[in-house]
Amino acid sequence: MADTSAAPQQLLTVADFAGKIFIDGAWVPGAGGTLPSTAPATGEVLAEIGIASPDDVHRAAVSASHAQREWAALPHPQRAAVLRRAGALWEQHAEEISGWNIREVGAIPPLAGFALHVSAAECYEAASLPSAPLGAMLSSEEPRLSLAEQVPVGVVGVISPFNVPLILGIRAVAPALALGNAVLLKPDPRTTITGGVAMVRIFEEAGLPKGLLQLVPGGAEVGEALVTEPLVRVIAFTGSTRAGRSVGELAGKHLKRAHLELGGNSAFIVREDADVDQAVNLATWGAFLHQGQICMTVGRHIVHESRFEEYVAKLAAKADSMVVGDPAAGQAHLGPLIDETQRDRVHGLVEAAIAAGATLAAGGSYDGLFYRPTVLANPPRDTAAYCDEVFGPVASVVSYATDDEAVELASDTEFGLSLGIVSADALGALALARRIPTGIVHINDQTVNDEANAPFGGVGASGTGSRHGGVAANIDAFTETRWITMRREPGQYPL
Repeated sequence: MADTSAAPQQLLTVADFAGKIFIDGAWVPGAGGTLPSTAPATGEVLAEIGIASPDDVHRAAVSASHAQREWAALPHPQRAAVLRRAGALWEQHAEEISGWNIREVGAIPPLAGFALHVSAAECYEAASLPSAPLGAMLSSEEPRLSLAEQVPVGVVGVISPFNVPLILGIRAVAPALALGNAVLLKPDPRTTITGGVAMVRIFEEAGLPKGLLQLVPGGAEVGEALVTEPLVRVIAFTGSTRAGRSVGELAGKHLKRAHLELGGNSAFIVREDADVDQAVNLATWGAFLHQGQICMTVGRHIVHESRFEEYVAKLAAKADSMVVGDPAAGQAHLGPLIDETQRDRVHGLVEAAIAAGATLAAGGSYDGLFYRPTVLANPPRDTAAYCDEVFGPVASVVSYATDDEAVELASDTEFGLSLGIVSADALGALALARRIPTGIVHINDQTVNDEANAPFGGVGASGTGSRHGGVAANIDAFTETRWITMRREPGQYPL
């Protein structure tokens, strides 16, 4: 019997992709030059990555549009098989890709493992899309068949961020491919290996025909070229609200759809009847996981006044007990922030809140890119650390007296992504949640949750609604609706 326990062959060989982008099935030098991929925990240069130019984007789009026609025409089991093989490959190469995620992104091992789990799940879920019902029979007042058919859009542009690059890329790449499209992927230059190279290699090994997934890393110039490229008909963007507004405006000017998954400042309501220890356990994960660099992170902790002092004290004690360090070197609860710019922004928000009257209950300091988990009690509600997205390990805690006040506090934001409520009365908490506009609600749980088959998206400044997760959302996101009628004989008209 063959030995199936051997480790899989290495997927990511630096010599193969160093200084290159991926166009038309080949690793080629990018016309935009190169940039170092640097481990934020140590400053080590992991590899040089290639940077695309606007001309590279156009070249990739032309190649993708040609490849897409044959791909869409394939029998649906063939497309589904590629997605299933991709799911299995994520699992087979989980250890290797997790290692890159830990070093390049600064993810702690549990988060890196979760990202691999979700990446595989996204591919398995997407494998069901090619055989899903892609249309409907319509009633007609004429003697004819009337149909609505969902057809591939053609070429999809996917722009993914640095923080969780695997999940935030694959959740658009996999369903777009499954539904018969080609994809141009632009990951953040800081995490191109994890969020781009790994994805390309997985689909290469899965047998995806060349030209269907192209890698065009780069900065704002490349992103603009992707949005304005006429052959790219849909943009799936995940990133900051500020950048998302620009992407949406530019896409609208060019009459193309943009699915925007943007920032958040999620509220976490602890009701009077909540168990404080349970609430703090949830809040610790929701506020400090991945150094707070998650769009769903708990930003605003809204705690009943009878539980407020105990909650602050216990959350601060938990924060003080947490280990911050290099996740590749040993056990750490928090790894590094992505770079000095982000660290300085986070620290500036914390210092401004303290100067405005907030009480520093824990943290507020850093060593290099390692920022201590921070608890701010009673920050003024107009301070940026409370009302804006921090994208760092900062928990702002305020109190409330009545349910009406809790609703007012939770709703007093431009964001509307995720909401968590802790209460002994789950139905009462649900009634409260229905008064607060968000795209996601978790009762007796924290705000950071993700499943491949669940709709995901926010309202307001958090984005344009659920365009990821689940059959209906994905079909809506990555197909166009076409009306078709058929008559037995040509119709007769009076003119």
